[in-house]
Amino acid sequence: MTTENCVTTLDVSRYIHSFDEAARKVGIRFKMGDNFEEYLDITTNLVGKSPTFPMFRPDCSRLELGRAFWIIGEDQASEVAHVQALRVDDLSTTNLAEHLESLKACYADPKSQAGSGASCVCRASTARKMTGAVVYQGDIWLREDFRGQGLPRTFSSIAFGLAWAKWSPDFIYGLVPTWSIEKGVADLYGYLHREAHGSVLRLPDRGIEDDDWLVWLTRRELSQLIKRTVVETLAPGFC
Repeated sequence: MTTENCVTTLDVSRYIHSFDEAARKVGIRFKMGDNFEEYLDITTNLVGKSPTFPMFRPDCSRLELGRAFWIIGEDQASEVAHVQALRVDDLSTTNLAEHLESLKACYADPKSQAGSGASCVCRASTARKMTGAVVYQGDIWLREDFRGQGLPRTFSSIAFGLAWAKWSPDFIYGLVPTWSIEKGVADLYGYLHREAHGSVLRLPDRGIEDDDWLVWLTRRELSQLIKRTVVETLAPGFC
């Protein structure tokens, strides 16, 4: 039996529940949704958060029902303390590098929506091998007073579990700045692989000029992560 087949719906439920409980202990309650107009209203008003990129803006991307969702963490006063969003793209006839470089990761119709001078270059060689159902995790923000408490692993694990439950993707990836790599923040998310210059993105009309690292997990690795957590931490001896 493969690792993927050994991961059951019950495993994933236990996995998500364990991290939801961990967040509640430090005063954060998660909720999720798929209305990105609502999400944009929320994220636009968060002090200290950079503007949401086109990937999760309904005026830029085609965020179809069932193919994208957001997660928000609220403190005990119901104030937003954390946000993130995920989307799945069908790259069965292309690959992640082509997807990024075409700007289709940002815009439903790059030719008409991308402004003058917009471009993206992906120099991460592995991205050209990433095909199938590919999930992007991004727009991650955590309020300053909750930092330094190990929460990146918690909210990223919630995202991984929900992505598996909804899409069982071939790959899940993120795009992170160099400082996140250097300070070890990206390691806390749980990604096992990294390559520099995964997305050298220029969107002049939005003031975006980034050179991000590509971080990722394969389907098998995500399965192993879920199963290992369930077996070793939550239900010793199970399966």
